[in-house]
Amino acid sequence: MDGINKTQVRMFVFYGLTDNEELAPFLFIVFLHVYMVTVVGNIGMIAVVHNSSNLHTPMYFFLSYLSLVDLLYSSVITPKMLYDLISMRKTITFDGCALQFFFFAALACTEVLLLSSMSYDRYAAICHPLHYVSIMTKKKCWHLVFLAFSIGFTQSSMQTSCVFSLQFCGSNLIDHFYCDMPQLIKLSCSDTFSSVIVTVFFVVSCGMGSFITILISYTFIISSILQINSAEGRQKAFSTCSSHLMCATIFYVSVFFTYLHSPSNVFAKQDKIAAVFYSAVTPMLNPLIYSLRNQEVKRVIRRAMHHFTNIDIIMLFIRDKVGVLLIMFKLQKTCR
Repeated sequence: MDGINKTQVRMFVFYGLTDNEELAPFLFIVFLHVYMVTVVGNIGMIAVVHNSSNLHTPMYFFLSYLSLVDLLYSSVITPKMLYDLISMRKTITFDGCALQFFFFAALACTEVLLLSSMSYDRYAAICHPLHYVSIMTKKKCWHLVFLAFSIGFTQSSMQTSCVFSLQFCGSNLIDHFYCDMPQLIKLSCSDTFSSVIVTVFFVVSCGMGSFITILISYTFIISSILQINSAEGRQKAFSTCSSHLMCATIFYVSVFFTYLHSPSNVFAKQDKIAAVFYSAVTPMLNPLIYSLRNQEVKRVIRRAMHHFTNIDIIMLFIRDKVGVLLIMFKLQKTCR
């Protein structure tokens, strides 16, 4: 009997984003559009930075990798969430759940570390403008990106190993729309103390470490901006870091709302809304915020649009001329 009770769960069932069947199609359409904008926006941002020589600076170097992480990060969660909104049975295999958790944890950690690297870049640009080029060298930028990905995937490997080495022999219903650590810990029927300690250590180290780095960087940045005499100079200095500050604030507020309160059924729906925000909405907002609030990016996008518009006009002109020539050729052939 004891052996039967400890049969390992091989399939998990998601409760999903909503149990309202009438609301599900509407949510599907909304988040399908969100995901499409996320894909187009982040790929577009990567392409703009890669193809524009005047954007080959440390800030845009980090931004291109942030867009890559946002694209992958959203793709780990959103397609499955969309499928479940129109599916009768919201299931995921044990191995599929482990893979989803692994990439989610890895990319989330990488994102916060990239955000902290970007705050360091803004600190160097505003607080040490004369030494900025020597501080933010190409080699250092590559090292910071490599470090972010290395730490992200290393800590995720350890978290995934700890969580999915537990026994799951009771309920297999996850009260969420993706495989999240707190929900998985609740379902385990074995001792979870060591797994919780390891997970909390990495979450606090990466999340709070990155948050403190951003906080310290912006403390120095704001102090330096306030020392600038002209209002125009202060506005120009702040505009260079306002987009990053907005992206970081949106991400951290939604994450902290989800994880930094005591577990309670009262907050279940609010938790899901916050989770949707940082897993699906924030990756869409980041490229939009940078493109709408950054004059350099807007200039590059306008030039690209103008270039493609000109190409379209030329192609239409050529097509019309070729069409006229073909008509004339057919008329001449008919007359003969």
